[in-house]
Amino acid sequence: MSLDRFSAQAAQYARYRIDYPTELYAWLLPQVPSRIRAWDCATGNGQVAAVLAQYFQEVEATDLSESQLMQAPPLPNVYYRVAKAESTPFPDERFDLITVAQAVHWFDLPAYHAEVRRVAGPGTVLAEWGYGLVQTGEPALDAWILHFHNETVGPYWDANRWHVLDEYARLQFPFARVQRARFVVRKQWSAEWFLGYLYTWSAVANYAQQHDGADAVAQVAEELTRLWGDGEREVVFPVFARAGVVK
Repeated sequence: MSLDRFSAQAAQYARYRIDYPTELYAWLLPQVPSRIRAWDCATGNGQVAAVLAQYFQEVEATDLSESQLMQAPPLPNVYYRVAKAESTPFPDERFDLITVAQAVHWFDLPAYHAEVRRVAGPGTVLAEWGYGLVQTGEPALDAWILHFHNETVGPYWDANRWHVLDEYARLQFPFARVQRARFVVRKQWSAEWFLGYLYTWSAVANYAQQHDGADAVAQVAEELTRLWGDGEREVVFPVFARAGVVK
């Protein structure tokens, strides 16, 4: 079943999570022959929907979390609604493009694929993408991030998380004319901003729930800040994507 792991930290998610590079959209959009309607599934705070709104007449943006949708920007041609990926109120053969960013690993895959096929029109493209573990290029700092990810909060990741780390290699994608691509997102972040980003991790939220509100990030903030140093440093996120024609 689809899982909601981000309602509690919706405001932090909207502020600290990365957006996606223009190169990704430049790769994706030429594959889509018609630009009438798009569905951004698991839209979160609507960052992908807002980009698609520049290219499509209408964008439907759905998410399990009403708290996440409340963070989304109001746009005249974007329609936000609470809905599961596996069951939507949309008519058959409705969309020209369906997108899912950093979320498909939470879905009931067979039911989601059935819904995609139902709402896809002839030639509709389905695109899914995500991003792996952040790196800084500083060995000591990257070792700290890996330890925090794997050991400190490692037991609190849902099993679904590991699909992201292997770039959805174990998640079926039974569609035609499949294309794959990789991109990189680079940001300049302070230690304070990076700590804010860590609070968006579902494992950090799960840790707090299972330890009477204990704050895993606060426990390591001093050490991270010391390793980070003063000012900002570059962080790098590896982005992977796949797209295919539904029918």
